[in-house]
Amino acid sequence: VTGDLREATVFYTVYGDDEERAAAAAGLESAKGVLRSAVGAAAGVKFTPTLTFVADALPDTARTIEDLLDKARQSDEQVREVSAGATYAGEADPYKKPGEDEDDTAE
Repeated sequence: VTGDLREATVFYTVYGDDEERAAAAAGLESAKGVLRSAVGAAAGVKFTPTLTFVADALPDTARTIEDLLDKARQSDEQVREVSAGATYAGEADPYKKPGEDEDDTAE
C-alpha cells in the first residue's frame, strides 16, 4: 500500500504450470472490482485503493537457490572424495613463525 493509501499491490503465488498461472491472473483481474470493494469495506478508509496484482517470483527464486545449493553440495562431495588421501605438497604449515632462523641467512 502506498503512503497515501491510493494504490495497493497484491502479490500472489500459483503452484502449477503456465496455463494455471495465466488462468489465476485472468481470474484476479476479472474479480478486481469485487475484491476492491471488499478491501474498501474492510479497511474503513476514505479512499479505496486501486489493486494491482503481481505474480510472486519467490517460488521460482527459491527453486533456483535450491538448485544452486544442490550443485554446491555435489561439488563439495567431489572435493571431499578427491582429497580423502591427499597429503601436503610441502610442509603442513608453510608460514614462518617469529623467532625461527632461516638457514640461508646463517652463513
